[in-house]
Amino acid sequence: MSKIQTLRFRRPIDKDKNEFAPKPVAARHTGILQDQLRRAARPPWVPRFSVAVRILLIFRVTAAMYSNLQDCDEVFNYWEPLHYLYKGYAFQTWETAPQYAIRSWAYTLLWLFPSKVLFWVLHETGKRPAFFFVRFVLATISTLCEAKLYDAVRLKINNRVARYMLFMLAANAGMWNASTALLPSSFSMYTTTLALSYAFVPPSNQTSHRTLAAVVLFALGAVLGWPFALALAIPFVFEELFVFGADRVPAKDRFGWQLNRATRLLLCGAVAALVPVPIMLIDTYYYGKVTAVFWNIVKYNVFPDAARGPGLYGTEPWYFYLLNLGLNFNILLPLALLSLPALAITYRIDRRRLGNAVPSAEESSPFRLLALRLLPLYIWIGILSAQPHKEERFMYPVYPLVCFNAAVMTYLLRGWIEVSYIKFTKSPYKASHSQIFRWTTMAIVVFSAFISLSRILALWKYYHTPMTIAYQFEKNEVPRLLNVTGLLEHPLPPPELLEEYRRKRTEDREDEERIDLTPIKDFGLRVCYGKQWYHFPGHYLIPDGIRVDWVKSEFDGMLPAHFRETHDGIRSRVLGTSHIPVGMNDLNKEEPMHYVDVSSCDYLVDLDFPHDPIESKHEPRYVLDDKTWERLFCLPFLDARHSSRLTRGFWLPGETWQSQNKFGEYCILRNTKSVEKKIEEVKIAHGTA
Repeated sequence: MSKIQTLRFRRPIDKDKNEFAPKPVAARHTGILQDQLRRAARPPWVPRFSVAVRILLIFRVTAAMYSNLQDCDEVFNYWEPLHYLYKGYAFQTWETAPQYAIRSWAYTLLWLFPSKVLFWVLHETGKRPAFFFVRFVLATISTLCEAKLYDAVRLKINNRVARYMLFMLAANAGMWNASTALLPSSFSMYTTTLALSYAFVPPSNQTSHRTLAAVVLFALGAVLGWPFALALAIPFVFEELFVFGADRVPAKDRFGWQLNRATRLLLCGAVAALVPVPIMLIDTYYYGKVTAVFWNIVKYNVFPDAARGPGLYGTEPWYFYLLNLGLNFNILLPLALLSLPALAITYRIDRRRLGNAVPSAEESSPFRLLALRLLPLYIWIGILSAQPHKEERFMYPVYPLVCFNAAVMTYLLRGWIEVSYIKFTKSPYKASHSQIFRWTTMAIVVFSAFISLSRILALWKYYHTPMTIAYQFEKNEVPRLLNVTGLLEHPLPPPELLEEYRRKRTEDREDEERIDLTPIKDFGLRVCYGKQWYHFPGHYLIPDGIRVDWVKSEFDGMLPAHFRETHDGIRSRVLGTSHIPVGMNDLNKEEPMHYVDVSSCDYLVDLDFPHDPIESKHEPRYVLDDKTWERLFCLPFLDARHSSRLTRGFWLPGETWQSQNKFGEYCILRNTKSVEKKIEEVKIAHGTA
């Protein structure tokens, strides 16, 4: 018999607490908008934050891999400066010249680390993987910001509104373009979205962290992104100063309450005033003089003189943004624009959806709180529509708000249908079991997603060719040149057998052999762009050692020049960024010194329309000059002038739809004599002749 005694301890039992009692269910009806049917039932399904992140990340990473470079400003003012910091050579626009300085090196420097991660971690030397990794980082940031806003809407507005907004954000052509664009307007979209995730929480004297986070994020988006995005903070500032929010304020305490709110906002503003300091220091270092880029942007756009200003680069009618938003958001745009009037209608016919209790004079009305959250979209569209110079990217900061406003409108519409159904049937019980409300809202979300998918496919099939041509050049032509000169470590089969060779390796599940493209610099190749200069995809997609230049076309404006090349690492880049280049102006006047003679080009990228040929002195049809130029790769490119507005904006399968479009040939041409001469020179130089 064991002489061991065992002692077992139990924690004290709280007699007032029943351990077996069911855990309390989280309060359901705490948001600004409240469901009226099945109020005692289980809440409607809504994804958790982590699930929302996964859903959004799938769409954003896909966009990072397959979306187009929508704007030449993205390439020349952001990808090219980033490439300069990375490699020491790139194109330079007048905006990044020190004498004008309206593009921030601090913003560009932000993405240098992601561009080098693959090299540091995996020793990946290719620029193409670096390009897509930066896009992947942009996609991830956008995902997290969108998911944070979604979670705020779920907790503070309504479950159903959050669910509608999540799927509108995910499957949307506008967000497909904006989420992975290397643009300050996209950065402002990230910061504004994150700021609103805090601003959507009703203010109170106990939530100082909410105010601080929102103010700093709004300031960051304005200073490092786009200064005009600060206009989106107007409703937030008004609410912070004049709206009770979650506070209950008796009349006798209002002065002290308002003084406390104003003091808090000023203190948070003082903290946010520190945001420009490191940004100005970085820009001052790279430009070689004291520089406040955000002020330069405001001065150029708001206070231009008679000869300068954004109007030099084109003006559009007042309805430009409505058309553009309609193209990217389809039915979501009218829903978003109707959300504020619809809220007023709901206040009249479905008042209980804004809360069962009527707020007292000491409380804020849910109607007012929601109206302030819908207002930023209207402010932004109003301000930008009044400006003569308009571009699609200027709308990026409010893209998530289009989805939010549309989701609110969808929910209010559901409420109207519920009210009408009950009034017609006289039976709330029947209404609570009807599927008509679910199918109505689902139809809106699914139809919008279908139209967006059609738009995304149109962008891919009609306009992705410039990036595809650059890929074909790097994948096929550059290895061919190295192969015929004996500079490849492992020679490739002849061109006619190359595709079969690659197909066999794929079937055998062998990784594609990595080819060192470094020796291509010995060829001294030059790729030229003429009238297609604005479709240049950037040096990240052109192998090192190949120079890109412009040839004269009918375009008579200012084209980018080359940065001063530097070769001694990141610290030497300031020699180029602070160098005042010659031949730069802010008047959009042509500078002939930026052109090279077309006869000096080894390759030429050009677009030809065989069905409607256009030819001029500076834009001959190079593809017909088969004595000089050989078609290397040619792919279809949409001719928007001769295609139907509907079928060029959206893609659908079938001959009937596609017959409404006309296509040109987007080609990279090879100067046969010039290239063959350089092949022979390289063979002789390396002793492989």
